[in-house]
Amino acid sequence: MAQPTTTFLDELLAAARGCVALVLGRREAASYFDFSQRGLVGSLIATVIAIGLAGFGPLLTGIPLPAGAATQSIIVNAALFLAQAATAFIALRQMGRQDGFIPYLVASNWVTLASALLLLLSTLLGPTGIIVLVLVVVVALATFINIGRFIVTLTPVQIGILFVSQAVGVFLALAVVAIIFGAPPA
Repeated sequence: MAQPTTTFLDELLAAARGCVALVLGRREAASYFDFSQRGLVGSLIATVIAIGLAGFGPLLTGIPLPAGAATQSIIVNAALFLAQAATAFIALRQMGRQDGFIPYLVASNWVTLASALLLLLSTLLGPTGIIVLVLVVVVALATFINIGRFIVTLTPVQIGILFVSQAVGVFLALAVVAIIFGAPPA
């Protein structure tokens, strides 16, 4: 387990190394993350930053957004985060692996921030940003599998169950948000 860090920046840098280790499939990836209560809070801060970047990132880069688009993005991303956390908790509990929930959440939260930064980069690149989008999909799948393997130490079948639970949670959250707020404007 990672040693407690002294600052959020230290934690961010260690987690960035952990994210790279996850992408590369390195077994020592868990050693870069702080799974203590302090580390959980730091990873939740990273998720709040990621959700904020998803909503307001385009505005920061000078890309105009329709009125309410940033708020809608934040609501949708917050709902997706809650759905993923809830379904991960339920799936891990059903597998008898509640001990893996906090490590799963911490690592996933830091990967969320890394993904948000890559998605913002794809926005800046315009049409060529599609390459970065493909990279984000590949990185997301690789990190999800490797979080299951190296952080939570799940079997391949358990990783599959967790993946399906996450997909169901995301689709349900999107349906609930669409029912409550309506479809986004075209």
